[in-house]
Amino acid sequence: MEKHTTRVVLDAMGGDFAPHAAVEGAVLACSHYPVHITLVGNKEAIMPHLRRLQALSGMPITVHHTSQIIDMGDNPLDVVRKKKDSSIRVGLELLHDTKADAFVSAGNSGAVASGSLFVLKRISGIDRPAIAAVLPTLSGRVVVADTGAGSAVKPFNLVQFAIMASAYSSRYLNCKKPRVGLLSNGSEDSKGTDIIREAHGLLKNSSLNYVGYVEGRDVFRSAADVVVCDGFTGNVLLKAAEGVAESFAVALKQESKKDLISMIGALLSKKSFARLRKRFDYAEYGGAPLLGVTAPVIICHGRSNAQAVKNAVKAAMDYAVSNVVSHIQHDLEINRDLQSVGRKPSFIKRMLHDMYGKRDS
Repeated sequence: MEKHTTRVVLDAMGGDFAPHAAVEGAVLACSHYPVHITLVGNKEAIMPHLRRLQALSGMPITVHHTSQIIDMGDNPLDVVRKKKDSSIRVGLELLHDTKADAFVSAGNSGAVASGSLFVLKRISGIDRPAIAAVLPTLSGRVVVADTGAGSAVKPFNLVQFAIMASAYSSRYLNCKKPRVGLLSNGSEDSKGTDIIREAHGLLKNSSLNYVGYVEGRDVFRSAADVVVCDGFTGNVLLKAAEGVAESFAVALKQESKKDLISMIGALLSKKSFARLRKRFDYAEYGGAPLLGVTAPVIICHGRSNAQAVKNAVKAAMDYAVSNVVSHIQHDLEINRDLQSVGRKPSFIKRMLHDMYGKRDS
């Protein structure tokens, strides 16, 4: 990957700290990695930050002007129906037209997902995409999918999430034969909803390294390398984990100031606390891939700072050269029979179209 330049399109208008966080993150990324970044957004808003950072010459950064912005409160479908000159829509079109290798945005995740489906299309055989967040565990990292692309799922959707996330863990995180777990409220076969129990049965008969149910408390104890759930549950898990990490950091700081012995102990443990903080900092993981679409799309946290944007660009670069899409297609073919269980006729029709090389409208 380090032998050639990867072209990344970066949504400069997405996120709570746009556009300065995106611009600063782009400059940081270009200073560390072999990447060319196209900043997509309002040129008048972007240029002052490039001047401030002295990045107008010598940096592999270009600006592609757009006139519209998708706000966090906008309907995700606006990127398709109303705001066709938004930074998200135009950035995805640049990726679709092979003028870039990956797209990164800290903007409206629903708009990124709907725009990706409209512009890039699904991988053949995939019914819906999944946002795959990479989270820290006691012994490494875990991929959780879905963490926000959709809440209403069928059992075969969860099977597809497992296939995609396992391929991502294998190719991107270099995890050999990832252990796949299904998020539930207990470890017994009788636990979970009807959908969870049916997905459990399907996954047991899949080619994946399925280890069974995983409870919420075990996600961060390295019980599995991949944890599968619907987007609503995954998003709650993600936000709860962020809240616990942030609250723990604040509480630890408060306790360290309560008496002299605590202050001395905190001083002696300063480096350990810094490493712990970095290990659980979302900025270190950059962003989450939108699995299931035909090209690399990375969705960042809305609060992403420059460091998070820089790491998201690196994640996009790695994803672009990891051949995850082909790996997903291969594993889908192996497990195709399992995914047909519980489908409605329309889904079966779509599957047949995909098998024989036809495209639905």
